[in-house]
Amino acid sequence: MGATSRSMVTSGEIGSVIPSTVDAESTYRTVNGIELHVVAAGDETDPLVVLLHGFPEFWYSWRSQIAPLVEAGYRVLAPDLRGYNLSEKPTGVRPYRIRESSRDVADLIATEDRDAARVVGHDWGGMVAWDLGLHRPETVDRLAVVNAPHPTAYRRQLVSNPEQLRRSWYAAAFQLPWLPEFACRYADYRLLERALRETAAPGAFSDDDLARYRRAWDRDGALTGMLNWYRATARYPPSPSTDRVDVPTLVVWGEADAALVSELAVDSAGFCSESRLELLPDASHWVHHEKSERVTDILREHLEPAGVSRSR
Repeated sequence: MGATSRSMVTSGEIGSVIPSTVDAESTYRTVNGIELHVVAAGDETDPLVVLLHGFPEFWYSWRSQIAPLVEAGYRVLAPDLRGYNLSEKPTGVRPYRIRESSRDVADLIATEDRDAARVVGHDWGGMVAWDLGLHRPETVDRLAVVNAPHPTAYRRQLVSNPEQLRRSWYAAAFQLPWLPEFACRYADYRLLERALRETAAPGAFSDDDLARYRRAWDRDGALTGMLNWYRATARYPPSPSTDRVDVPTLVVWGEADAALVSELAVDSAGFCSESRLELLPDASHWVHHEKSERVTDILREHLEPAGVSRSR
């Protein structure tokens, strides 16, 4: 499975996040020519769920969902996406195109000797999930996207909605060389901390959470790798061959998102042949932190085919 001797999350660190009753481990998987760090949990024979984090997080983003999904009868993989935390950080901007990351996930699914998995993504992880649904639907049994717009819906809102254009200013700022890295690193990552705490409900991110994030941001090459996701999308914009997602899709949306207008949720669901839309008016972009139990329940309902219960 591509395990290596590189730094891993210790069992104690995992145990402080995932209950000891859940079998979980830190591994590396070789995918698409790079190494991804992956937290794997649950029985290897159970249906597979892959959880994809966004900016500026890492696998830890899904800490509240991993154990409940395992207890519901799933095998769960939560990778650090390329450029993040313990995963490999290719040099240059081009390797951070969405299509490369979706290939990473397709290969990750294959490391479990599976052809397909249930895929859940938030923010940039959601954009990877959309790309899989659009271009690699054979690898996705069911799709769930949390506060991440369908790419065509996003492009249309940028053109037609001045409010969305205003909210996207930071993505343009990230195109600059070296200055965004300097700004993010300044004063012990104050800018990134504020990006989390000041756009989320009070208490959504604890001091311990922020300490974990700082360690991830401080790894060699991590800031540039994380920011290169934004740069790659601007320099190498994807040209989708289709707008329609035929995989059964769930869209979960915190309506108090400071970066993305709620119209994107409705528009995104409209590009799916079979969709379920869940709007949470009292939640922000960080809805899976703020409303973790509600989001987990919604995910479990969607990920399990009708009439089948795997609860243990």
